Amino acid sequence: MNVNLITVGKLKESYWKNACDEYLKRLSALCKIRIIELNEYRISDSPSQKEIENGLSEEAKNMLPYLETKGAFNIAMCIEGKKMSSEALSQTIEKCGVDGFSTINFVVGSSFGISDEIKSKCKVRLSMSEMTFPHQLARVMLLEQIYRAFQISKGTKYHK
Repeated sequence: MNVNLITVGKLKESYWKNACDEYLKRLSALCKIRIIELNEYRISDSPSQKEIENGLSEEAKNMLPYLETKGAFNIAMCIEGKKMSSEALSQTIEKCGVDGFSTINFVVGSSFGISDEIKSKCKVRLSMSEMTFPHQLARVMLLEQIYRAFQISKGTKYHK
């Protein structure tokens, strides 16, 4: 199984990178994991709605080639998405394999979110919580949950 995190923006602080690297190392034994970091569109400090929409549209252009790959199951990480337990995420990942999907793309947008065009290409809209997290922490949390999902499928003791 190929798993891609398609993210807007890069990790800057070493502690976030170190945390992500740990989960990437753990996941490498379970799947082919890859983080695809796309450039964030530059938006002014007090953007208009039109400027935000233009930025999301530009970011979408960079995301589309990954989402339109044959055999890809796309999941948008967005605040209005549904909440899912770790067990349900594990079942979703398992079902993707059974249904013939070779790649799962998790899409993480910028601080302004993800364009509607991208969301329409995703079979699932997933929310981590009703709380707001920094994007860097959310990336670490998502990697941990993907790792946990694979561990649940394997029946290990990692998930208690």
